Amino acid sequence: MDMQRLASALEASLDPAQNKQAETALLQEQRKRGFSLQLLQIVASDAYGPTARLASALYFKNFIRRSWNDEEGNYKLPSDEVVSIKRELIGLMINVPSNIQYQLGDAVGVIADSDFWRRWDTLVDDLVSRLTPDNARINNGVLQVAHSIFKRWRPLYRSDELYTEINHVLSKFGEPFVQLLGNTDQLIEQNRNNKPALSPYISTLNLMMKLLYDLSVQDLPPIFEDNMASITSLLHKYLVYDNPLLHTDADSEAGPLELVKSGVFEVLIIYSQKYEDAFGPFVEQFVGSSWNLLTTTGLDTKNDVLVSKALQFLTSVTRMPQHAQAFNNDDTMSQVIERVVLPNLSLRESDLELFEDEPIEFIRRDLEGSDSDTRRRAATDFLQRLLSQSQKLVTAVVLRYVNQYLSEFSRNPSANWKSKDTAVYLYSAIAAKGAVTASQGVKSVNELVNILDFFKANVAGDLVSDSNVEPILKVDAIKYLYVFRSQITREQWRDAFPLIVKHLGSSDYVVYSYAAIAVERVLALTDAAKQPVISPTDVKPLSAQLLQYLFQLIERIPESAKLQENEFLMRCVMRVLIVLRDGVMPITDNVLSHFIKITTIISPNPANPRFYYYHFEALGAFIRFAAPSQPEKIENSLHPVFVNVLQNEIQEFIPYVFQLFAALLEANPSGSLTSYYTQITQPILSPDFWSSRGNIPALVRLLSSLMARGASYIAESGQLEAVLGIFQSLIISKANEIYGFELLESIVANFPPSILDTYFATVLQLLFTRLQNSKTETFSSRFVRFYHFVSARIESGLGADWFIKHANQVQDGVYVQLYLGIILPDTQKLARPLDRKIAVISLTKTLTESSAFAEKYKKGWGFTCGALLKLLENPPVIASTDDLIVDQDVDDMSFGVGFTQLQTIRRPTRDLWPEVTDVKSWVGQTLRDANAVQGGKIKSFAEERLAQSPEALHVLAMYMSK
Repeated sequence: MDMQRLASALEASLDPAQNKQAETALLQEQRKRGFSLQLLQIVASDAYGPTARLASALYFKNFIRRSWNDEEGNYKLPSDEVVSIKRELIGLMINVPSNIQYQLGDAVGVIADSDFWRRWDTLVDDLVSRLTPDNARINNGVLQVAHSIFKRWRPLYRSDELYTEINHVLSKFGEPFVQLLGNTDQLIEQNRNNKPALSPYISTLNLMMKLLYDLSVQDLPPIFEDNMASITSLLHKYLVYDNPLLHTDADSEAGPLELVKSGVFEVLIIYSQKYEDAFGPFVEQFVGSSWNLLTTTGLDTKNDVLVSKALQFLTSVTRMPQHAQAFNNDDTMSQVIERVVLPNLSLRESDLELFEDEPIEFIRRDLEGSDSDTRRRAATDFLQRLLSQSQKLVTAVVLRYVNQYLSEFSRNPSANWKSKDTAVYLYSAIAAKGAVTASQGVKSVNELVNILDFFKANVAGDLVSDSNVEPILKVDAIKYLYVFRSQITREQWRDAFPLIVKHLGSSDYVVYSYAAIAVERVLALTDAAKQPVISPTDVKPLSAQLLQYLFQLIERIPESAKLQENEFLMRCVMRVLIVLRDGVMPITDNVLSHFIKITTIISPNPANPRFYYYHFEALGAFIRFAAPSQPEKIENSLHPVFVNVLQNEIQEFIPYVFQLFAALLEANPSGSLTSYYTQITQPILSPDFWSSRGNIPALVRLLSSLMARGASYIAESGQLEAVLGIFQSLIISKANEIYGFELLESIVANFPPSILDTYFATVLQLLFTRLQNSKTETFSSRFVRFYHFVSARIESGLGADWFIKHANQVQDGVYVQLYLGIILPDTQKLARPLDRKIAVISLTKTLTESSAFAEKYKKGWGFTCGALLKLLENPPVIASTDDLIVDQDVDDMSFGVGFTQLQTIRRPTRDLWPEVTDVKSWVGQTLRDANAVQGGKIKSFAEERLAQSPEALHVLAMYMSK
């Protein structure tokens, strides 16, 4: 493909109408040598249009993410291509437009994750060499590259390796950075009346604020500490800086001044939180300036981030006793509440516009915790910090304002409804102590207020009334119950819950969405004894109507993007099905039809990862509880939908579909392998699906489920070798070795020894090679578990002797080295109770049933006995498996990056020997039975082979005598 056709294909990849065809062509093209450099050539050349250049940068970023290195850190690209990319990328990024810079910056970050700094130790020198005294365009490009690399440090935990990297950077970049900070300040002064020249220098300053944060996020650099006076002077200067040339007309988009000042506050926040000793002497000036900024900055949304950062700074400063004391009197506190807190808590016109025009965005900002940069959230945090310092004073002052606003509302409810909104929000802020948790809401409340009395007097009426209540006040009422849900008794919830359910029938988007959010969280709420607050028996009579409400709301606009907009509704569907369990069976047909319809609509354009995650969790719950009683019906209905996902290569859905296929198979373990499953067996064995790491855990589970139901079909159709080929590709990879062992155990569990005999020596050869050349702790632990898994399965025709036979086929005598050097010592390191239980059973059966240990490995019999007794000093206790479904916090998940486990169908850990409940008793009984059957041989072996270990002999005798 020539460059022009490649550019056209890249441009077409951004067009939904041409995307599929273009992606197919590009996938073919990317296999060719030098593809990444072609992408960079298109990015660099003005001969191609801006869309093609941006598309090429996007594709380059994603290509690098997929193709830079493997899980071992080895380059997947040819070495000359790697060298060329590193050589060209920095200079290119400096010279392209900012929208392309961001994409290339992400690619630099991916490369830096792998290579910086030890395999790219020239990078910082390269960056520093490109800095200029006064060329803002070049400097901004360099700083953007630096930020894309150094921002990686922000979420990391401290380690020696991390600090070595940071010190490497500071040794080269620290001094030039401080010099550039001073130069930039001078250039801003020199050009304060020249807007075209001034704007790029302000952009430089904005980038430098980000880098100041990056470089300080782990520890305060010595060069910054040495220059703290000049740095804080500059920070203060630009915190109060103003220039009419930098003012913007936009009401909603932050301008350059707002961005710089927000960046300054970010630095001040981290310095006040982490470096009080160095920064403390300079804090006072920033407190006064912050107060002034907060009392003079307008309510335009362009100032929202700036105001919230200022409030966050004051919140962090207030935890210092000397600064908290300044607020500790009634007059000052009243001023703080009136001039800083209330203006930022009260609803603005822009909030109402968002409520009406973008309701889903209103909900996300207000509810989820993504609202840390909203005025309301920041003002609430500030108020709660003050409350923690002076609880009585803050409570008394705030309650005066709450009562004032409630009085205003009562004088004219229709005109002053916003006053009530402010009152409820303000009251909630001081009533809650600590953060609102995802599972329980507020867990601790201010003992100086009574949340239930306030609810009954001022909030409950808005839930009960069907008319003349503003939608936002209904939202406030629902949210009040949602926030304080764990403070409400089971009896009180019996009255309140139907009131929330009723609001699912509201015509207002935000009201019914909040109702769904509250219903879902309350249904998940448990008391101290882990019992549900809302009993499933109370939910079942409402379930059909509840689900119908929810599905109607989801399908209200049956267009792909709109239908999947509101993940809160689908999360509520999931929760109802979890609570309902097998109570869903009478409404199976109705629920199934909705799932099929929704999957069909969203499949062509998966747009909201949270929505489809909850959609598949809900479908998983449905399969889990409905499929065991009617497997054929549900399989027949869902199979065409799932196959469509696979055939159309809907990558976002494929890992979920594999998990759901497995759950369907597991729901009917005694069933045969129907044609539905035999049709997908061959495709899932092809390398294409296995090339995506996100598919591997789900594919291993699906393949294991297929073998459990259809081992004979797989063997007869000659597909076992393909399965073993997959095992081989997994076991040689450190990232996938755990899945290799899972697959291997499934193979051993489902195929008879007569089939396994052909392949097992080759399997062991692969495992021994890994143990010899690249053993990891995980690999060793899983290998030891696998050995015991085989050794314990004597009844299936396996056992220690069977393993020994095949091991010695690989290399004569290798078993003894393996057993004494790895298996016995690492058995004691097994941590999971089930693994330790398997080891106990394995070692016991080795002592009682292995011919090799009885006749050939006599010393080994004694060592085995010692290892068993050591395990029994702390016998494994297998916890009873409950049927709880653990919530997954979607905020902690990286959708599209790797595998996402569906919690509703998470495969439970299986105890292969459930009949063995007390391992000590079982060991004693097994030894006694074997000794009796074998005419006293076990006792004789013990006396002979434990003669040098009288204590072990005594303990074993005790087991055998019980």
